[in-house]
Amino acid sequence: MPPRTDGAPRKEQRHRRILAALATDPTVRISALAAEFGVSAETVRRDVEELSRLGMVRRTYGGASLPHAGVQPEIGERERMAVAERARIGAAAAALVEPGAVLMVDAGSTTAHFARALAARGTAATVLTNSLAVAQAFAARPDGGVRVLLCPGELYAAERAVYGPDTDEFLRRFNADLCLIGASGLTAEGPTDVERRACWVKRAMLARAARRVLLVDGGKFDAPHLERVCPLAALTDLVTDRAPPAELGRALERAGVRVTIAGEPAENV
Repeated sequence: MPPRTDGAPRKEQRHRRILAALATDPTVRISALAAEFGVSAETVRRDVEELSRLGMVRRTYGGASLPHAGVQPEIGERERMAVAERARIGAAAAALVEPGAVLMVDAGSTTAHFARALAARGTAATVLTNSLAVAQAFAARPDGGVRVLLCPGELYAAERAVYGPDTDEFLRRFNADLCLIGASGLTAEGPTDVERRACWVKRAMLARAARRVLLVDGGKFDAPHLERVCPLAALTDLVTDRAPPAELGRALERAGVRVTIAGEPAENV
């Protein structure tokens, strides 16, 4: 019997559901996903191959598994993933910024969405960043009232950012009202990241800010990557696109982290 096609999820929806399935089970079977989605096994196989090329999953015999803890796609590839979700997260985070605030913003695809959203709002602020993409978002709107201090350091082209001891030392000279960081994953132990050099920058920013905001989409929940950035209690806020799974949600509540779900009415977050 051919698979049903009525109401079958589109490719982008299938990709999100594959990643969501891997967030709760380290391996998934193509046959099971095909039955769940109501599409052919060949369709799901192509989905898995595409996600594998992007570095988001590993192909296994008859299925897929999570990628190695020390691997993630380069930022150019990540910018093509979960675009709508990250745009909502960026807009929700930009709404947290009060006029005149001093911000520290690290490098990443979601923080770049935040920078573009803040530039569009026209909120006056001072931004310290190690990200070329974040700086460029404000440079594109020179009348936006945002002063940008670009960190010194060694350029890492794959992330379009600078890192190193000069970066850390520079950040530690300043005080900030908010820092906004991304991460490769988020577990009950805290945010995790593939790039060790990025972890040091995130920690330097967290140490200098009164309000410490993590921006991650739901596809990163329960994803343990190479290095833990900090414990959950080092954060004050999480801005994401959907409610965390139960265990992670309880850990966030115990740590006193306020969770903002992008796109939901203010009274529900």
